[in-house]
Parts: sequence; structure tokens; C-alpha cells
Amino acid sequence: MERQKGASLEKLTPFDRKLFDASGIFTYIGSGAIGGKAQGLAFIKETLLSRISPDAYRGIKVTIPTLTVLTTDIFDNFMRQNDLYDIALSGSRDDQIANAFLKAELPPDIVGDIRSISMKYHSPLAIRSSSMFEDAMHEPFAGVYGTKMIPNNQFDPDSRFRVLVEAIKFVYASTFFKEAKEYIVTTGQRVENEKMAVIIQEIVGLRFGRRFYPQISGVARSYNFYRTGGANPEDGIVNLALGLGKTIVDGGKSWNYSPAKPRALPPYNDLKDMLKSTQTEYWAVNMGKPPEYDPMHETEYLVTGNLADAEKDEALRFLVSTFDPQNERLMLGMSVPGPRVLTFAPILDIGDIPLNNLIGDLLGLCEEIFGHHVEIEFAVTLDRESGLPARFGFLQVRPMFVSRNAVSVTEEELTAPGVLVASEDVLGNGIIGNIHDVVYMKTDSFVEKESRIIASHLEKVNHQLAAEGKPYLLLVYGRLGTSDPPSGIPVGWWQVSGAKVIVELALPGVRTELSQGSHFFHNVISSQVGYFSMPSAGKYMVNWSWLKNQDTFEESEFIRHIKLKAPLTVRIDGTSGRGVIYHG
Repeated sequence: MERQKGASLEKLTPFDRKLFDASGIFTYIGSGAIGGKAQGLAFIKETLLSRISPDAYRGIKVTIPTLTVLTTDIFDNFMRQNDLYDIALSGSRDDQIANAFLKAELPPDIVGDIRSISMKYHSPLAIRSSSMFEDAMHEPFAGVYGTKMIPNNQFDPDSRFRVLVEAIKFVYASTFFKEAKEYIVTTGQRVENEKMAVIIQEIVGLRFGRRFYPQISGVARSYNFYRTGGANPEDGIVNLALGLGKTIVDGGKSWNYSPAKPRALPPYNDLKDMLKSTQTEYWAVNMGKPPEYDPMHETEYLVTGNLADAEKDEALRFLVSTFDPQNERLMLGMSVPGPRVLTFAPILDIGDIPLNNLIGDLLGLCEEIFGHHVEIEFAVTLDRESGLPARFGFLQVRPMFVSRNAVSVTEEELTAPGVLVASEDVLGNGIIGNIHDVVYMKTDSFVEKESRIIASHLEKVNHQLAAEGKPYLLLVYGRLGTSDPPSGIPVGWWQVSGAKVIVELALPGVRTELSQGSHFFHNVISSQVGYFSMPSAGKYMVNWSWLKNQDTFEESEFIRHIKLKAPLTVRIDGTSGRGVIYHG
């Protein structure tokens, strides 16, 4: 968010060991900055929650989940007292850095407060990054640093304390992991200037046996870059998922709709296509048998479940439709046997639980407060029997950059001489020039193992071009940033962050829906990257023959890199969604 809108410590509450178990308390430990993510939550707490009437949404209570922020001076003291900068700024592997951080000691003056949190609060906790670089308008850092979710349910208070401390150290260490360091360099920032605040926050959810999760997680944007169900871009877009929000932000399968058209179905080919393309697995916190000790990984205390598990938990009542194979139709709810489909129709179609009205109002209020289009993250718990009362946990708000440059691209331009790529489904707006480098995949089919190899090849080329300050055009098959390797390339944003224009070509016979709620997508928007989406067979195609006739600069089994003597010209019309790339 913009720095002038940050919250000062004077408006927040210093940590008090007597208060942490009180609902909705926002406190801090330390005397430094609270970082971008915490600033957004603090600002919303001060300006937005008071404007929401507790009776306006028939039993949905809006809260910012209880949290405490460890300010950046604690990070400074931790780094300095343990002499960690040498290994942190070295070329050491992530596991070596993490191990050094795990062996280090937290500053002694905060240990008592951390122990009191682990002793008094027995519900699951999310340990989240809130760095000084995060959530600025043109410095996208979504998903770059670590988050650790812990069950916090061990009977032994010493064990709860140990796990919490390890999670804090993991987030600190993630500041210097390879992904973060390489990405920071591409933004023009210096790694040594980054400072990390840490948020310790209750997880919004309910316990279902050995799993803890919210019935609904969501990401909502006040601007929709892709036209959905006859809605306008300004009507926004929402992604909903069962379980923890990791499904959405990692680019997994979720349900998307416009708040203005909540009953409009996404453009599936048919109901069978919908069954294949909607969410079938979800993330939850593991409340059962402790996992194998693995403090290096974010998912150490997470487990996955499927729809059958969620149905046993009685968590699907207000979330699903049922496919009736005999009549080839979708039935609202789960009153009949058959495959369950996460459409959220019992909420979106009937409206007895006014979640969509609340989301639309929150987007409007946040836009008014920030003066920009915004993205919000949230989690919702529902009464297991009647749906209401419900709790809406407001987890994060970020500004979105939407270019207003006036560029017009006509249909005639899409077939004009010299066109390399044309599409009617393009994200962005404006004119992009000065691109002499093109990187493209040489294959339109791959297995999971190959998709990870391709990701490493892209990372290598991106690192070279970013270091040279050379923007490039990237053409790939499948979805970038996906958490499902067979359907695309599971790259992190840092592995392709130097690309100024991305062309994503659908795999033959595979329908992929871009998850607008993902961290990858947020970084695409904030970096003002032109993003072309191409069907496997359509009206407009890539001029592959021209590309293949250009001289090769560098080549691997899956990737080809060419350098052009004349730069490409890219024109994107944000109003119509048309875009065209001309070769010289």
C-alpha cells in the first residue's frame, strides 16, 4: 500500500499478556515498523470496520482475526545478535540458511511474550511475513516470503512454544531464501535493506476431527481483467474455495464469479467439464498425529482432504451442488446422491447467507478508502446446522494497479501484416516496446517431471536477462504459476519476473481457467506485465514459422531463446481485451 497510508504505532495497542486471548485484538511487540501486510490490516481496522453495521448482513460478523506483530527492530536484533548476515547474504542453499536461523536465539526481551502467546492461545496460528517491501503498489511481493501455519494444540506448553519459535525463525529465514533474494534484485531493491516484521495471527476456521479449516476461503478483486458472465470489469471478480486459502493463492482450482452476476456459471464446455475443472481437494491444518519433523517447509503442519472427507465433516452443506448423471443436470445442494461439485450455489443462488452482498460492499469501501482498485483475502466459517451466524475473517487488503492509458486495438489490427501474436483475451493496457529477446517453449505436451525441468530452464534464462536489465517476451504452453504441474509450469513469480509480456497457450484438449486470486496473478498485475491468453485452437494463432526462422541465441531441450535486431511492438487495449504483438 502507499507508504503515507501506513498505520503508526501510536494508534495500535502494545502487547499485553492479559489481552491476547481476547477476540479481535491487534497488538504489537517491539518499537520498529510493522511492515506492509500489517499496515494494511491496521489501516482497515481503524477506518473500515467501524463503517460496517453489525446487523447489516443477517448474522455475518466481520472481524480482523486476533493478531500480534513482531516489529522490524526485533528482526534487526535477531540478525545482529546471532551474526546471521554473513550466511544470509551468501550463496548458501535455503536449507543451510534455515538451519542457521533455527539454531539462533530470539532476543531475550521478547521470549516471555512469545511464551505467553503459546501458553494462553490453544487454537491454530498463522505466522505470516509483513516485510517493508511487501504490498507496495509497484513492488509486488505476494507469495515471495514464507508463511507457516501451526496447530498450536500440543498438550505440553514447551512443545507449543518450540513450534511457534521455529515458525517465526522460518519466516525470518525466508527473507533470504533464493527465491526472495533473486526477486528483490529484479525490483531494483537491495536484499540487505529488507526488514521483516512477523504477524502471529489466529487462523479463522473450525475443527473437524483431525483437521482444522474454514468452510470458505476467498480472494476478491474490485477489477476483473477478464470478462465473466456478462459482467463489466469494474464489477470485480471473486475466487472461492473450500478450506485454507492456500488453494487459491497457489493457483489451484477454485470457483470464480462476478459479484454483480453471482448466479452466472463460469464458461465450462459442459457439466462433465465442470466436474473435471472444479476443486476436489483442500488444505487444512493437521490437528492429529504430529507430522515428521520438517521445520524447513511451509506445509509441515498442513494436510489435504477431498470432498468425501469434507462431506463426512458435514462441511459441504452450504457449498455444493450435486451432479445427476441420469438426467445430465446439476441439482442445488446435496439432497440427492451423486458427485458433489463446489459451486457455492446454496449461498450465491439463494442468498439466504448474504456473503456476496458483504463482499461487494467491502470492495467498494476499500476502494473508497485506498483510492485504488483493491484485492482482499478472507476466510469464512458457517454455523454447521443453519449457516448463520457466520464469521468473516478479513485477512489482507492490497492495492491493485490498473492502467488507464488510452489504447485502441481494432479487430482489423489483429490480422494485419507483421502480426506475431494476436488475442481477444489479454490482460493489461498500453504500449510496450524495447523488447529484443524472446523465450519460448518448444513443446506443447509434457509430463509432471518435465514441467518442473522446464521451470528450472525458465529460471536460468530469466536470471540472466533480469541481471542484464533486458525485458523479454515469454511464450509457454499451459498455465504459469499453477500448483498442478500436468496442467502447466509450476514456476514461482521470481522465476519469470523479468518477462514484460507473457503469452500463455492452452494445452491441446485441456481447459485451464486463470486463477485471478493467486499470488502469481497479483504480481503480474502489479508489475504491469502484458498477459495474452490463447486457446489451443482459435481465430488467432502465433506466427511460429517467423519465430523459428530467427537466429538462436541459446537453446535447451525444452526452451529456445532468440534475440531480435528490431524490437517488438506490443499494443494492448484494456477496454476491449484485445492485444497484438508486431514483429519488426
